[in-house]
Amino acid sequence: MPSFDVHVSNHHNRVMITVAGELDFDTCPRITQLTDTVSIRNRTLCLDLAGVSFMDASGLSLLQSLHRYTEAEGGTLELSGLQDQPRRILELTATDA
Repeated sequence: MPSFDVHVSNHHNRVMITVAGELDFDTCPRITQLTDTVSIRNRTLCLDLAGVSFMDASGLSLLQSLHRYTEAEGGTLELSGLQDQPRRILELTATDA
């Protein structure tokens, strides 16, 4: 099984989650567990995906769910550091906006 690591840093108006490894069916629940424990109300949730070289449909679904959740909480979702394969998934599904 490939290595996977996720780190959360909580700031006044921003929650930063840094992910390293594959974003897939096996790893997405770990991110969900973390996002369920932090308040995103009126804050920015920033996902640093520079360490993610592969994302499957589960990863895409997670990102879509986080987008809906942050909007419902009055916040925003920002993605940074997208590598080629995850970026291509977002482009092919027209969810890169």
